[in-house]
Amino acid sequence: MTSATAVENKGTAQLTAAMMLSGTLGVFVVESGASPFNVVFFRVLFGALALGGYALARGYFRGHGFTPRTLGLAALGGVFIVFNWVLLFQSYENTSISVATVVYHTQPFYVVLLGALLFRERLTAAKVGWIVLAFAGLILVSGVSPADFANGGTYLTGVGQALLAALLYGLSTLVTKRITGVRPHLIALVQVLVGIPLLLPFADFGAMRGTGADWGWLVGLGVVHTGLMYVLMYAAYAKLPTAKIAVLAFTYPAVAMVMDWAVYGHHIGLVQALGVPLIVTASLKVTLPRTAGAGGISLAGRITRAGRTPRTPVAAHAPRTAAHEPEAASRPATPVASEA
Repeated sequence: MTSATAVENKGTAQLTAAMMLSGTLGVFVVESGASPFNVVFFRVLFGALALGGYALARGYFRGHGFTPRTLGLAALGGVFIVFNWVLLFQSYENTSISVATVVYHTQPFYVVLLGALLFRERLTAAKVGWIVLAFAGLILVSGVSPADFANGGTYLTGVGQALLAALLYGLSTLVTKRITGVRPHLIALVQVLVGIPLLLPFADFGAMRGTGADWGWLVGLGVVHTGLMYVLMYAAYAKLPTAKIAVLAFTYPAVAMVMDWAVYGHHIGLVQALGVPLIVTASLKVTLPRTAGAGGISLAGRITRAGRTPRTPVAAHAPRTAAHEPEAASRPATPVASEA
């Protein structure tokens, strides 16, 4: 086995582990028994402690690379990320983990559309066609019927919350991929730190009395799903080509659907299942470049093995950075991996 193959195999294992962890997030949210605002507040609190401790141990604060502009962009991305999580977790309550996760996985299409609308990024006819196909799949997966529109039920609200969460994720991606020269761990740290004062007015600490063992789920969301998961993803992105990252990203919704079925007995119906391959295929067609070089092209920005990021970004999702070497533009999620 060559050293390059060994490195790629390690990256594959790291990203697969990160996506599997992301797929269990919905169970942690539901089992915590806390409201979405409380869940996100404690996720960012414990997540900040985990990421901050890791960055401190690795010496990332020295020569951090932030400027007032990039710090402001990271903070703005954090606002989008935090409320994206709130909406996604509310969607779990109103639909199911499976439906919410698959609907949420339309994130890359929003990134492409928003990039074309706000920053005049190129939008080809082929991409428009794949986006249309994806949203046809979305209609099937959502399982929304005319009765849902007539009755104004919570299910329709939940689907809308997942879509809005995906939109906020897309906005965060567009903002954060314009940050260069900063390690992704530090950008993620800023974004979760922003969430602490932002969510403080919405947190109901009185409702947390008597939570008991459920605190373990909340700590897990911060330490495992925010700290450990991000570290694994960022390490993996530098080792893998875009094509493999894009494919492995779908481990997340697949695991989420299995967990929802195994723990809660929820599953999507046959007609809904027909929409999943449409979304998967369209996502790969929209996010993958025609050719992916050995150094890899991330879904939110180009990067070489040396960790340098050119100024011209590509389509959607989270950028990669070199595992041990100089910083590159990136975002935490989140996320290729449309991680939550």
